[in-house]
Amino acid sequence: MLQRWLDAVRRNHALEHATVAVLLARHGPTRLAGRASGDGFFILGDIEEGELTSSAHEALARLQRGESSLAVSPLCGTNIAVAGFLAAAAATSVLAGSREKGERGGGFSNAFAAAMLGVMAAQPLGRLVQKHVTTRADVEMLEVTGTSSVLGPLKKVHTRAVGS
Repeated sequence: MLQRWLDAVRRNHALEHATVAVLLARHGPTRLAGRASGDGFFILGDIEEGELTSSAHEALARLQRGESSLAVSPLCGTNIAVAGFLAAAAATSVLAGSREKGERGGGFSNAFAAAMLGVMAAQPLGRLVQKHVTTRADVEMLEVTGTSSVLGPLKKVHTRAVGS
């Protein structure tokens, strides 16, 4: 049951990314934020409900036609989380190594350099984490059932698995 819910969130996360890509292609740069759930996804931004519904349907159709690259976004928070983790892990390991060697004062510059390398490595790694962990582009059995306004600029795109 948990695995089914996680797969639904991952598919909705992929559809959220694809929908944002469609919206950005249609309207150009605009401030948007999204969050996937088991039964759809939320979009925060100045987008009309009908436009969001239309974009979600187009995004779903494009994913179903095999445009799986739409499921991975350079704007995703996963990228930030991966960068933070790698930077912290790199800096912590350097500082711990400096402390074990009894070094004083020189550890910060090395930790900073290690953190920067972690951030640089995070760009391609974040996309891999999205592709293999936080999204699923196989949305053949998914359908958009509607869009609702939640509160002000917050809207929800509702989805369900076909046949359920």
